[in-house]
Amino acid sequence: MARTLIVEADGGSRGNPGPAGYGAVVLDPETGEALAEAAEFIGTATNNVAEYKGLVAGLRAAHALDPQACVQVRMDSKLVVEQMSGRWQIKHPDMKPLAAEARSVFPAGQVTYEWIPRAQNKHADRLANEAMDAGKIGKQWEPGNSKAALAASAAPARSAAARAADEAAESAEAADAAPSAPAAGWGAPDLGPPATFVLLRHGETALTPEKRFSGSGGTDPELSAAGRRQAEATATALAARGSVQAVVSSPLRRCRETAQAVAARLGLEVRIEEGLRETDFGAWEGLTFAEVRERFPEDLDAWLGSARVAPTGGGESFATVARRVAVARDKLLARYAGKTVLLVTHVTPVKTLVRLALGAPPESLFRMELSAASLSAVAYFSDGNASVRLLNDTSHLR
Repeated sequence: MARTLIVEADGGSRGNPGPAGYGAVVLDPETGEALAEAAEFIGTATNNVAEYKGLVAGLRAAHALDPQACVQVRMDSKLVVEQMSGRWQIKHPDMKPLAAEARSVFPAGQVTYEWIPRAQNKHADRLANEAMDAGKIGKQWEPGNSKAALAASAAPARSAAARAADEAAESAEAADAAPSAPAAGWGAPDLGPPATFVLLRHGETALTPEKRFSGSGGTDPELSAAGRRQAEATATALAARGSVQAVVSSPLRRCRETAQAVAARLGLEVRIEEGLRETDFGAWEGLTFAEVRERFPEDLDAWLGSARVAPTGGGESFATVARRVAVARDKLLARYAGKTVLLVTHVTPVKTLVRLALGAPPESLFRMELSAASLSAVAYFSDGNASVRLLNDTSHLR
């Protein structure tokens, strides 16, 4: 099966036409990890030319990683997306050769295009602005100086004037681009019932209220008395709902005990899935955040700053966990198509499944609250789309 890569691209011009630059990033669709970046100051050009050049650069970066990959291009330029999808004609003389160059990178059929709002294209936008900033002082963008990956989630929005210029340029070009094929309508085939994963974080252990790192590389603690009460309360609530058709658990003891309490009430067996285990936190296992900050301050800062950094002492990075969890997800989706399944797991796997369903960046893991014995839910449809339906519900514990 061909690998999938995501290309996000953008371009801008400070003047339209004016000093212009582009940015592009290639992402791993499962982890959100940036696999490659490209940016360049291109001198005086229009917004649309810069956007097309960003597209070409992104496609070339993806091709360098894997020429056989299926590529999903995401851009906030409606013009480029519609023209490259074949729904709008290309009449502007500056656009035609760039569109032809973009089509030449991968064979027809390997690339699809999707419009996204500007707020979801911050990484590429930041790269384009870094390129224009470099050009302003007579230099070119250098990867080693880029802060786009870290700053994308907090990148400042473009000024109202810049946004208006972008929109005016696209409107003018769009008016000149007669549709060459009808756009898809609202109608869609019935996809059937989705597979729904009800995500249950295990009940408390002795380490939970002390907020200590407790992963798959530590002591594998059992449920505390409070955790057993939480498991029973959850079992009662899920039995009342009556929708769960299967129970799958992480191999760690706290999850198996929680899962067994629920499964016994529902009359189901517990299946173990290794991919649902918690992150291995290495030398941090059993420590509080403050203790890690005191003993390993540089390692902790690096870990907080990148999904690719592992904890001290050979633990797992969030990128590694995301790949493992995604494999487990796909295996379970194939096994339980159209069914409602309870997955009893841990903080990182639950947050990762939610993050991947939303298409959110790795740093979103630090922006979700997930209480002990809380319930979340994600529905997965047969066309590949997912819908987050619940997050951190603890009403059954009150």
